[in-house]
Amino acid sequence: MHFTSEQRLDDGTLERAFVLDGIPGILWTPASAPVPVPLILLGQTPLGLGTMYPRLVGRARRAAADGFASAAIELPGSGERPRRAAAGQARAEVRRAMQAGEPVGEETVDALILPLVDKAVPEWQAALDALLALPGIDGPVGYSGGVISIGVRLAAVEPRLAAAGLFAGSLVPRAIIEEARRVTIPVHVLLQWDDEGNDRQAALDLFDAFGSKEKSLYANMGGHTGVPEFAGEAAAQFFDRHLK
Repeated sequence: MHFTSEQRLDDGTLERAFVLDGIPGILWTPASAPVPVPLILLGQTPLGLGTMYPRLVGRARRAAADGFASAAIELPGSGERPRRAAAGQARAEVRRAMQAGEPVGEETVDALILPLVDKAVPEWQAALDALLALPGIDGPVGYSGGVISIGVRLAAVEPRLAAAGLFAGSLVPRAIIEEARRVTIPVHVLLQWDDEGNDRQAALDLFDAFGSKEKSLYANMGGHTGVPEFAGEAAAQFFDRHLK
């Protein structure tokens, strides 16, 4: 891991940009911490770190205020990373189906999501190796955000993950719903009930499939961008319970 820049935000949070095996990322740590702090991995959409930065830094500031470090990495095919032609074709088919008011076919969902998950999860695990080796950061570790299928796979295969707060808002392959049965850590799922780009029933099927003894579904009325601010309080309380 090579740090490329750092700045102190106005609330004291330390923000450091890094590159790990060619993958850009950002690490945020609290202004002061007498002991090593837990870590939250901030999942994001494929829009890229640059586009998502305002939302990510808001989440990172809240995590720092609660005593957590947090980190995000650029997803495969996002930002300056090489694009995958098949993913572009799948995205075009998703847009066509949605504009026509048609359901998105399972083959299209698989082509768009599964290769992304297959590549992103090992990258998150490599980032986790490097982050936990830094002074001042320790477990337990949480995952927060989307793409929800990435969070599900990571929660199923990564033993260092202690809790997952997932954002329902992306297409979910049936294979990922089956993988959710292997997830046993506490799970908190945020669902916008009227999300225009989300298959609500698939999100509910996914939630039902989780094998966790503790799982909560936090649903609000409204579309994809209508998440109420108070929804963040419930997520913060979830991580406070399980990472401290």
